[in-house]
Amino acid sequence: MVAPDSAWSTSPAPLRRARCASGSPSRSPRQSQRTQLPPPTVSPLGRRKVATRRAPAAPKDAAARAHTAGRRDALTALYESDFGMRTALAVLERRVAAGDMAEETLVWSRPLLEVVEANRPQIDAAIERLAPAFPLATMARIDRSLLRCGLGEVIHSRTAAPIEAIAAWTSLARTYSGEPARKLVNGVLGTALREVAATAEIDGGSNS
Repeated sequence: MVAPDSAWSTSPAPLRRARCASGSPSRSPRQSQRTQLPPPTVSPLGRRKVATRRAPAAPKDAAARAHTAGRRDALTALYESDFGMRTALAVLERRVAAGDMAEETLVWSRPLLEVVEANRPQIDAAIERLAPAFPLATMARIDRSLLRCGLGEVIHSRTAAPIEAIAAWTSLARTYSGEPARKLVNGVLGTALREVAATAEIDGGSNS
């Protein structure tokens, strides 16, 4: 489940002053932009495993890579907008204009953000219901953004097969928030999908 910022959010992660190779402390997060997406949570041990044992990932076709990048761009824009400075769509357009995001991924990222913004009340209500122990107000920003984007695609967008979308968002959760977030996102999205399927079966039975 989503944990408060004081528990397992990604926000505190940069506060640990890691040592650089030269022995000097790394730059304080206050010296960098607050609105940047948290870095992937990979331990030194994990990096050694990737370098020595993990087989290369299977290549994806161009469309799949663009869709993956579009999800990440939507997540980044929604995360930055959660600081209250501008809307997610405005963040997206600004970053594309600045060359920080590829324009070809807009075919995936822009519609997803439009769906999330149009259905924000329903999405937030679903999060509160499916993860009642962790109110949205105290949830880490990155976790709120992951759940909002994930529910937006799985329930309200359907630009990909639901199982594929759930796998994509749980992978992003593991990368940018950690294993607890992966479990939470997988659980919330999976439960929401089952509820939609059950409702569809009931509606189909009543109409037959």
